[in-house]
Amino acid sequence: MELGLELHQNFKCGTRFVVEEGIQPQHTMKELNSFRNLWLVLAVVQSVPAFSNSAPIGKSYAVLAGGCFWCTEAIYVEMNGVDHVESGYTGGHIKNPGYREVCSGRTGHAEGVRITFDPAVVSYQELLEVFWKTHDPTTLNRQGADAGTQYRSAIFPQNAEQEKIARASLAAAEEAALWDDPIVTTIEPAAPFYVAEGQHQDYYARNPDQGYCIAVVGPKVKKFKALFADKLKGAQH
Repeated sequence: MELGLELHQNFKCGTRFVVEEGIQPQHTMKELNSFRNLWLVLAVVQSVPAFSNSAPIGKSYAVLAGGCFWCTEAIYVEMNGVDHVESGYTGGHIKNPGYREVCSGRTGHAEGVRITFDPAVVSYQELLEVFWKTHDPTTLNRQGADAGTQYRSAIFPQNAEQEKIARASLAAAEEAALWDDPIVTTIEPAAPFYVAEGQHQDYYARNPDQGYCIAVVGPKVKKFKALFADKLKGAQH
């Protein structure tokens, strides 16, 4: 018995498979149940978001939250050894959150970035060194005028080794007294990372003259470039 499967595009739910033909009046109840079960399996497969904590071969992920993700993304895209930076949401308790939901502060997510980096060029430790000096890790659930749990300072280690490095880096930052006030950055378990809407990707690069970018993002990028000139893409090593 052959099943004819036709691929449809559902504009709300994405692409899904639907059994279009092959069901005939003479089919037994057992055969009809098989058709139904196949449809259910295909529907479930298509409706469950695909998450992967596995970075591309030879690369690693770092997930960091340091306030507005426009700022954090704009800094790390300039760093040598970083291949790609995605703005998104992590550390919350609902699936597939959107920007407005996260901004409400009720989903538990932090605005963060997922950094794809080459560990042969830049280490996780070096990424954290930049993290401590390019945002304020001493203000609880706030960065400047941006307030709410979604703007918390947090590190999301992707494996046991990263957690070990993150805790040692936090201790070193506290011992070095980089800031006058105590660091409140949390180290949280790895969680699904939901890539934010397209308009939030490469935001600073696409909107350098936007008010927030001029007042907030630009100065942070400038500070990063001054402090870490030797870590910029194209820098002489």
